[in-house]
Amino acid sequence: MNMLDDEGDQSFHATRVGYSHLSDVEWDAVERMGSTMGSHAVSVMLEALNRDAQHATIAKFIQNELDAEREKFELLRQQQAAAGGSMHSRRPETLKIGISKARRIDDGDMQVAFAQSNLAGRAKTWALGLKLHDPYAFGSLEVFK
Repeated sequence: MNMLDDEGDQSFHATRVGYSHLSDVEWDAVERMGSTMGSHAVSVMLEALNRDAQHATIAKFIQNELDAEREKFELLRQQQAAAGGSMHSRRPETLKIGISKARRIDDGDMQVAFAQSNLAGRAKTWALGLKLHDPYAFGSLEVFK
């Protein structure tokens, strides 16, 4: 099954129908993989892997993207700390960065995961305790409001 259009275009043109088992978030990641690694490499990889391996590979790619974003954020935080200023003057900037990242997330499950990853202190303890009793306690962002 040839997944690329014969236009000679270097962008990724896989058929979504051929990979209907992938979620929208995973499919977006596949498209980003195509622009990052090359469409031919992604098409060969998807054809060679079974469904479980495809999910695992895409999850690892997403995790690598998240790790890269965290590194950028950490570097920015360190630069702000080096620039000086009180905690109160730096906090709004950090909040603005977090808000801009959260606004780019379209998937509800990913929004919940993002919100959980930003909890700290008593809120994090509360969330972990709630999740231990009910793994599906955080079905939407409404729980956090």
